[in-house]
Amino acid sequence: MQALRMRRFFTFAAAVLLAAGVARAEPACRQTAFEGAAFLVCTAEVGEVRLRTWLDDDAGQPLRTFARLKAYAEKDGRRLLFAFNAGMFTPEHRPAGLYVEDGRVVKGINLKRGRGNFHLLPNGVLWIGETRAGVMESRRFARAMRRGRLRPRFATQSGPLLVIGGRLHPQFRRGSDSLKIRNGAGVRAGGKVVVFALALDAVNFHTFARLFRDHLKTPNALFLDGGISQALIPDLGHFGGLLPLSYGPFVGAVAR
Repeated sequence: MQALRMRRFFTFAAAVLLAAGVARAEPACRQTAFEGAAFLVCTAEVGEVRLRTWLDDDAGQPLRTFARLKAYAEKDGRRLLFAFNAGMFTPEHRPAGLYVEDGRVVKGINLKRGRGNFHLLPNGVLWIGETRAGVMESRRFARAMRRGRLRPRFATQSGPLLVIGGRLHPQFRRGSDSLKIRNGAGVRAGGKVVVFALALDAVNFHTFARLFRDHLKTPNALFLDGGISQALIPDLGHFGGLLPLSYGPFVGAVAR
């Protein structure tokens, strides 16, 4: 009888540990506040979930909406855990800069100068590999790719960089009156943890960058887009906003 009770105890303990491991594998999505503004934040560990980008369906047609993205991402039975729009795009819903999916470079890196947030240099790349991820300045990323030092599975380019080695972008100003809904992504030291955030209240770049550096603890972070930015987080009842807006690339996570 004692042996039976011990077996039951260890079976129960193993089940609890397994459940805890599954829970840890799920990304932690929550609403948080920073300096009076509200944000949706999702934190995920590379390898525990499948972090990836999306652009087109199997027929080569742009996904464009969060509803189509969810249906496409879950077509093989996997659960879409969260998704954010992932960078600026052309009127044809093509990426404005580098885009890599499943190791294939769909759009090459954009190192041109120009107007708008994308060209507010330095801009950068969010890249995702098999075991780690990173946010890197665009020219450094291009050199690393050219020299074979970096072969990401997924990547998207945008701008400006929010945080660069623990420092804010040099053109950001505290108290700026350029207030917008914004979203971005940061990577914590070590490259294992990626943090995505969407501002629910309009904020300026300085506040948004400090959210990533000071509150979310990411020494490198990238602005993805503003104004039209949204997120799909089913566990929080957030399904991409009330308006059926169209986008270019997306980034998010599906359960393994």
